[in-house]
Amino acid sequence: MNSQKTVAVGMSGGVDSSLAAKLLLDAGYKVIGLTMAIWDGSIPIAETQKSGCFGPGEADDLAAAADVCRRLGIEHHVIRLSGEYKENVLGYFCSTYLDGKTPNPCLICNQRMKFGLLPARARQQGLSFDYFATGHYVRLRFDPTDGRWQIMRAKDSSKDQSYFLSFLAQEQLRELIFPLGELTKREIKDMARKLGFGDLAEKPESQDFLETDDYGVLFDKESIREGEIVDMNGKTMGTHKGLIRYTIGQRKNLGIAGQEEPYYVIGLDSESNRLIVGPKSYLYSDTCKAKSLNWVSMSPVSDSFSARAKIRLQHDPAPCTVILTGPDTATVRFEEPQLSITPGQAIVFYDGDLLLAGAFID
Repeated sequence: MNSQKTVAVGMSGGVDSSLAAKLLLDAGYKVIGLTMAIWDGSIPIAETQKSGCFGPGEADDLAAAADVCRRLGIEHHVIRLSGEYKENVLGYFCSTYLDGKTPNPCLICNQRMKFGLLPARARQQGLSFDYFATGHYVRLRFDPTDGRWQIMRAKDSSKDQSYFLSFLAQEQLRELIFPLGELTKREIKDMARKLGFGDLAEKPESQDFLETDDYGVLFDKESIREGEIVDMNGKTMGTHKGLIRYTIGQRKNLGIAGQEEPYYVIGLDSESNRLIVGPKSYLYSDTCKAKSLNWVSMSPVSDSFSARAKIRLQHDPAPCTVILTGPDTATVRFEEPQLSITPGQAIVFYDGDLLLAGAFID
């Protein structure tokens, strides 16, 4: 029994966090619920049916989380972090796009907010707990030989979320519990129905960052400027509507029909405000540079190591060699060319199910 230990669970009102809390209660822990409030109404996002992490629909999410905690018989606390979210996540998101790269807001939110400021601010407000848990599908273990906490991919590979946790630090990992790592999504939904939480099992999941498809609401109008669309030789092909509306590998909505073969976005030149397009063959590369390298399950090395690298969530990890070029920078060489290696996105290195390290594609 763990009756003397308290776990704070990040509650969203969805089935995963709810079942994480229930499993911890059944394991004998004292459980309290924490929900992060980040919406303050200062950005013009209209209420729609679109689900997302940031937007006016947060009021419904807070109510849903409070209702689940009531049904579980646990305390529920709302931790207000709207200013911190704007600075850490929205600020990062906008500056990355304006630098001609494609941001990954979920990764930064996990590192700085959900597993950083949320538990830290809860403790500052007088809440006491020994561990922090979420409903992420990922496994955690301790390696006594290396003295490190290690992240492993979830049993349910289709729901694995280790990619998004690749920037967590050892100080964060040592107090975490992931109750769902050894379970599949189907098992969680079946369990929810048996426990009387069938409504949560049928609830649609939120996969989006914003409750709108228009990222432009986050930017000053002056920073979204039209500019030239050019091919790989500098020939003008058309006019783009602002670089923030495009990403590497994009084919649709370019407004340059009539080419002999499909053209894709192959580069974003933020200095000259030009969108570079070309045939699909230009999207393949066997080398990229990485920065802000974060050592997760392995101790830092000074030369090189072999791994399988994942360059986006839906990418199958590909064999590569990681060559260290500085304390937190590297050159990554793949055995085979990869499609659409996108600056700004995370590149995450694995050895089988073991998450070795994470970095940003430079």
